[in-house]
Amino acid sequence: MNVLLFGATGMVGQSVLRECLLEPQVNRVLTVGRSSTRQVHPKLHELVHANLLDLTALEHKLTGYDACFFCLGVSSAGMSEEKYSAITYDLTLSVAKTLVRLNPDMTFVYVTGAGTDSSEKGRSMWARVKGKTENDLLKLPFRAAYMFRPGGILPLHGVRSKTRLYQAVYTVMKPFYPLLEKWFPNAVTTSEKVGRAMIHVALHGYHKPIVESSDLNSMRTGQ
Repeated sequence: MNVLLFGATGMVGQSVLRECLLEPQVNRVLTVGRSSTRQVHPKLHELVHANLLDLTALEHKLTGYDACFFCLGVSSAGMSEEKYSAITYDLTLSVAKTLVRLNPDMTFVYVTGAGTDSSEKGRSMWARVKGKTENDLLKLPFRAAYMFRPGGILPLHGVRSKTRLYQAVYTVMKPFYPLLEKWFPNAVTTSEKVGRAMIHVALHGYHKPIVESSDLNSMRTGQ
């Protein structure tokens, strides 16, 4: 399987990249983003591109891929709905529409979040925008599309958040990870499980398009 990965420098993206590089059934990983992962691996190839809303110049390099793992995202804190939508909805759909044209047999996996509002009518701005993004992605003619809705993600294997405050919290909470997994099995997962689950659904499919934390934790991924 050949994989496209957007957002490889974020916490989730780092996790997915790690698992892809370890997975024997993944032959090639092409990361696309505004900055380099600064990693070197025989499977890994990178495209650094400033304007992800316009991939025209890269299209000839984006064909021949079986799966896209879309891990780009920003916090809605302090953002207007218009600005948050431009990043969360407009960018995601722009990329997805390009990829489905270039790779119609592709599986597209999008990371959203627990509490996403599929009705698009709730009070929470971020949840409405994420819901609309999910709904419109599922309308595109990919071979398959899956919306991953993890709750709390516990970073493992040296994966770090780019947000200093979040990373400080993860560092303080690290000794309690086993207890958090035990106490909140339906709300908490790990970075490794997210990455393994993405690979699993791309290779083998899944019985529903919305994948919650409880699904991630119960999915048999081969590890």
